[in-house]
Amino acid sequence: MVFLSKAAAAREGRAAEPRLADSGDQGSEDPLHVASRLHAFNRFELKYLVPVDQAAQIRDELAERMDRDLHSPVGGYGVWSLYYDTPQLRFYWEKIEGLKFRRKLRIRHYGNLDGVVDESLVCVEIKQRVNRVTQKRRITLPYGVARRLCDGREMVEHSPKESAFIQEVLDLTVRLNLQPTAITGYQREALVGRGADTGLRVTFDRRVRGRDRDFHFGIQTPENRFTIPPHMSVMEIKVNERTPHWITDLAARRNLNLVRISKYVQSIEAFGLAPRSVFHINEADCPPPTPTEAQPPNGRPAQHDASLKVGAQ
Repeated sequence: MVFLSKAAAAREGRAAEPRLADSGDQGSEDPLHVASRLHAFNRFELKYLVPVDQAAQIRDELAERMDRDLHSPVGGYGVWSLYYDTPQLRFYWEKIEGLKFRRKLRIRHYGNLDGVVDESLVCVEIKQRVNRVTQKRRITLPYGVARRLCDGREMVEHSPKESAFIQEVLDLTVRLNLQPTAITGYQREALVGRGADTGLRVTFDRRVRGRDRDFHFGIQTPENRFTIPPHMSVMEIKVNERTPHWITDLAARRNLNLVRISKYVQSIEAFGLAPRSVFHINEADCPPPTPTEAQPPNGRPAQHDASLKVGAQ
């Protein structure tokens, strides 16, 4: 397995998350002169669970020193992931047990799921943790080809630069008997650092939901449900090497507490596929705002039942 150098990782870390293509290193030799769709980067991640209204305030404050990601429109963009795991949920248990090295395989789609067809572009991604560093490697493929690779365990057309990654995906799916296990989705807004803070990325994920069946992005009426209370959002700070001091000052001033949370783990436990763990966010720990704090336009108290399917689509 080849890891990026620190300099290369820094360059890759500046790329916007929804970017669906990468031209590869200019200095590398490719006898076929095929542009590589492989994208990889390393980073540290800090996570916070904050109410949606507070997240909006934090986002506005960050916007004074950061720029909106060019791929992140006002209101954000959809992120949908199909996670693969073994019948015994090996990847889930590796996360729970805190293994120093662990991996996950997923297919990810950026944007709305309406109209997703076999030709729609998605990312096949291996996300792994090495000690405290998060590493991601992914390749852009048409959705139908991605499902042939991960579900059908078929060799698909690829360039020489992508061969090692494709082989690793096939090895994982065949050797571990991986199968579709859960789908997660949320609406993401993203900011990127400027100047000396290049490499800094802060995301806000709201309406975190998912399902444990119907594992196809193109299903017309999926039965998703909220896996994190809908009045809460997940704020993630992502850096290549160190967190800027002004970010840590902001977190301290707003009494933000680091949380151990995984959207995949949350989905597994929310649907009763495994016992609840220290990573699980209980609704009782995140009470919704009272009607006087958040009064909807029609004058009726808002409902924030995380188990509701209505509106979770």
